[in-house]
Amino acid sequence: MEALRQDDPRRFGRFTALARFHEGASAVQYVARDTVSGEVALITAARPELAAVPAYRRRFQAEARTAERLAGGWVAPPLDTGEEPEAPADRPEPLWTAAGYVPALPLAEAIGIAGPLDERALRILGAGIAEILSRVHAAGAVLQGLAPGTVLLASDGPRLTAFGPLGAAASAEARPGGQLSVRLGYLTPEQIEGKEVSAASDLFVLGLLLAYAATGTTPFTEGPAEEAARRIAGDEPELDAVPEALRELITNCLAKDPAARPTAGTVAAELALEGAAGLARGGWLPERLAAAVADQEARVLALEAPEETPETPEKAPAPVPAESAEPEEGTAAPEPEDARPVDAAPAEGTAAPEPEDARSVDAVPLDAPASPVETSVAPAPAGSPATAGPEDARPADAPAPEEPAAPVSAGDGDVGEDRGTTRFLNTGPRPPQSDRPTTQLSLPHELVAPPGTAPAAPVAQPMPPALPVAPQQPGPTYGGPAPYPAAALPAGPAGSGGAGGGPMVSLPLPPAPAPVPDPAASRRTLLTIAAAAVGGLIVGGGSVAALGSGDTTVATDDKPAPKPRRTLPGQPPEPRWIYTHPASESSPLTTAVWRDKLLVVTSESQASAVDLRTGKRLWQRADGAKGQAALAAGADLVFVASPSEFLWLSPKNGKVVHRVRYTDAFADLPGLAVGPLAGNSGPVVWFTGSHTVTVKAPKPKKGKKKGKDKEVVQAHFFAYDIVQRKELWRTPVPAGRAPGTPAYRVVVDRSADVLVRQDAASLTAAEVKAAKGKGSIRSFDQKTGKLLWTKQYAAASPEAATGGDEDGTLYTAVGKDLQAFETDTTKPLWRVEGSDGSVFGTPLVAGPLIHTTERSQLVGAVERESGRLVWRRSTEVPGTGNAPSLTLSGSEKTLIAADAVQVTAFSAADGERLWKFQDIGSAGPKGATVSAPYRALAAGETVVVQRDRAFYAFPVA
Repeated sequence: MEALRQDDPRRFGRFTALARFHEGASAVQYVARDTVSGEVALITAARPELAAVPAYRRRFQAEARTAERLAGGWVAPPLDTGEEPEAPADRPEPLWTAAGYVPALPLAEAIGIAGPLDERALRILGAGIAEILSRVHAAGAVLQGLAPGTVLLASDGPRLTAFGPLGAAASAEARPGGQLSVRLGYLTPEQIEGKEVSAASDLFVLGLLLAYAATGTTPFTEGPAEEAARRIAGDEPELDAVPEALRELITNCLAKDPAARPTAGTVAAELALEGAAGLARGGWLPERLAAAVADQEARVLALEAPEETPETPEKAPAPVPAESAEPEEGTAAPEPEDARPVDAAPAEGTAAPEPEDARSVDAVPLDAPASPVETSVAPAPAGSPATAGPEDARPADAPAPEEPAAPVSAGDGDVGEDRGTTRFLNTGPRPPQSDRPTTQLSLPHELVAPPGTAPAAPVAQPMPPALPVAPQQPGPTYGGPAPYPAAALPAGPAGSGGAGGGPMVSLPLPPAPAPVPDPAASRRTLLTIAAAAVGGLIVGGGSVAALGSGDTTVATDDKPAPKPRRTLPGQPPEPRWIYTHPASESSPLTTAVWRDKLLVVTSESQASAVDLRTGKRLWQRADGAKGQAALAAGADLVFVASPSEFLWLSPKNGKVVHRVRYTDAFADLPGLAVGPLAGNSGPVVWFTGSHTVTVKAPKPKKGKKKGKDKEVVQAHFFAYDIVQRKELWRTPVPAGRAPGTPAYRVVVDRSADVLVRQDAASLTAAEVKAAKGKGSIRSFDQKTGKLLWTKQYAAASPEAATGGDEDGTLYTAVGKDLQAFETDTTKPLWRVEGSDGSVFGTPLVAGPLIHTTERSQLVGAVERESGRLVWRRSTEVPGTGNAPSLTLSGSEKTLIAADAVQVTAFSAADGERLWKFQDIGSAGPKGATVSAPYRALAAGETVVVQRDRAFYAFPVA
């Protein structure tokens, strides 16, 4: 952390900058204070020279939207997106985001301070990051944001601060023609082979990070530096120093074959079945790291807004005072102030360099052997390197060599949303700083040459002057040994430049169609992509250079099928099928299971059915538009209540078999509006309805003016048999809040009566006032519908979650506790104490147990007779929200808790946590995301998990 520089912005919207926090390749982070709330925030501001590049702006904004979707838990929630319509005339529009400040140390700095982490800390670190990755991968996206500088260690767990290639960039540079050169951090075997990255690539990088955190070095360090890429692609990792209990998992993450790597959910479950938050309770950082985090927080909170003074170029601002000391023997020399990690530690706490396979591949010693693909760029003068590396990778006294300028790429700079992160920037990780660049690629349409024609060489441009770099001190330091050089990639077939070293094949950029590749071109394409993976990729004008051509590369070497993965505790079972509701149709409104055979989905436009055995959609019917949840009407019909009629559909093809319009069935109630179904039992459904009647004004007295007629809403509670298709009874009830139909919910269906409660949102203002903050339960006779009684239970509010059983016991939330009452007498029976600041959700009665749920994300079971607590477990969802909704499997052996963040499966008998499932939803091209909560529906030995349009069928006990 250092003082603001003269050219640093002082204001970001409502935030006042206090100090520089950290400087990255593509952005600068500032500590700032919200002038409205006084809250401390962390501003991430794009470098002005990069903010002017359209490709950078689009990607920056896309990664900001990804961070917003992942907010919560181990991702700090964003406070502002930094959209400022009025930009200064002399510079590009400011580009920044603001997030809540969390005191934390970058992983690389933490290793430098305290050395490798112990096993428990490793589990918490890995589980927390894997939990984030599982949410990203569930949407079909790839993060590509992991690096020792983007993973932070806070007092309560890890944090992730990069959500795509820009955030984790090792270097980023604006080039002529609106192009952007970006290099990432870590190299994976598939990138070395020129293949597209996938979710498994994130797991390989996670394995590297965990190995680094466990040992203070990387697992591919032994051997000549120039063979680093070959070792990553072919050698087994050195993991002897990794704790034995974690060695197998990290080895699996580092498997060469992506298909053999575990999923993020598997890693999270194996590292911390109770979740990273649960394992981190009570503290998890070593004493020295905890002290460093606390010291950072104290210094940040003590910062005051600097006074704005005229610019004085003669004198640079002094850094914020901090402890300092001479490095001890064996520690790395301090970095320059503007490149030092957050709160650089003194003495043995000197920040550790990043792992070797996390560094840029932009330069090697001049005597290093050249890679075959280096000849793809314009020939360099004799005695000079093919291309120049980044300034911070050259010796301080080395002159800046000239580098060929990147060709100009056409386009508008739109790179799309983060769902295509790896497709947009399929650049390889950033191996070490003393590597020769294999090449930087720019492949505009103009350079696509016919087969056998060499593309024109780009014109050389001088590199900007090198920045001064602190000399590197030799000696063992946690963080990585000698840097890796660029690997020599496999030589391609002979081209115009000689065997294996011919001119690089330029691939077309979208949207232009790709030429049909010949066998030789396909091999050279592989080399092009591989070179991009190792050395970086230039993108410009919104093009997906080299990686978005639409060509498909098929591996010709047969590989044995990967071994089946063993089932791990906490890992969700493989879904029997996954169904996605078509994006061309409106989102689902209701979902229901019909006789364990069909999943019936209603929407604004239609009702449709999905086969529960296969996940295939069988039919859709427009008549069922806006219908309520489907029910079984006997053995062979699907009942759906639409806004204007009752429908009975064929389960085979959705054909309407019977139709009863409300105007016909309730002819004496013209204009009847049917409310939500209150509940059902067997063939009987209960619902409310209302209609408007005109009440004539009374005849005026002699000499008086006649009053106006009044429009009055009348409401009824109905019982209807959907098998016999006839009304059983109706009873008048008070009208609800406008438009007038009260919303009832059946609490329990008993032999003699049915107990209902009215949703608080449909109570009129007069009813709320008369209730004095208490909720009411109404009892209606099963046969006649007559209102038998209305009762209140202790101080249970109108919003209190309530359940009941046939034995005459009512269970309701009272304050933070769950209480049981005799239904008919309101006599209290027992009480279960809840968590402070929380309330119970709707309980679920199952045999001798009652399953409970709380807003504090605790799920449990108590005995119905005594209220004795049987078990209580946390879903490990950070923070609080609505209480998870509960669903029992058909066998009642598995309890499913679904909330806004995840689905958690427990053993119903003893509360053993079985597995978790997360899906952040599909990200649309403009950043549309899914914020809907999860739902779970039981169907025999299957539980269907729904989140908006996505449905997963999981096998359960």
